[in-house]
Amino acid sequence: MSEVRFGPGGVPEWLGPSVRFCSRCGAELRFGPVEGEDRDRLACPACGFVFYVNPRLVVTTLPITDRGEVMLIRRGIEPGYDMWAQPGGFLEIDETVRDAAIRETLEETGLEVEPETMLGLYSRVPAAIVVVAFVARITGGRPIVTRESLETRPFAADQIPWDEIAFETSLSAIGDWVRLVRPDLPLPDSASMQRDFGG
Repeated sequence: MSEVRFGPGGVPEWLGPSVRFCSRCGAELRFGPVEGEDRDRLACPACGFVFYVNPRLVVTTLPITDRGEVMLIRRGIEPGYDMWAQPGGFLEIDETVRDAAIRETLEETGLEVEPETMLGLYSRVPAAIVVVAFVARITGGRPIVTRESLETRPFAADQIPWDEIAFETSLSAIGDWVRLVRPDLPLPDSASMQRDFGG
């Protein structure tokens, strides 16, 4: 494959090995100018198929207890193993965003939730994801350990373990929730909260 760069129309390095060949005809894909496109694209020189590299959608919730605390999970898988994040995962092709939020939260925490408001949308370009985060009311279940979480526990807005939050998108979403419920609380400097991996 010709050199594929990360950038407008490009492919992240970690994705490159899985997009080497055309899914229509099997020819080797090439990166470069494509007629009718306003940027270089990954395309098939044999059949003309254009492989658009689009971000994946991650759906998350911030489950809120009756006491107004947010339930976070200590991750049991990479990336972010043993660090804290809100429950969530990739949207499946046959789900609505709301259904995925409910499913992922139950799978990772054992909690049944009702998504109430969308807190925000967060992009992480190097990970090629867009994260949607909902504030959700806990309606049932109980916190459990799962394949993906070592622990699920509540945190008050003034108890967030900022240095142990796994992802930039989690830092942003949890920070937005804290601003919503406790605007009086100072938040850590964003420059000191950067994460080098994952979402």
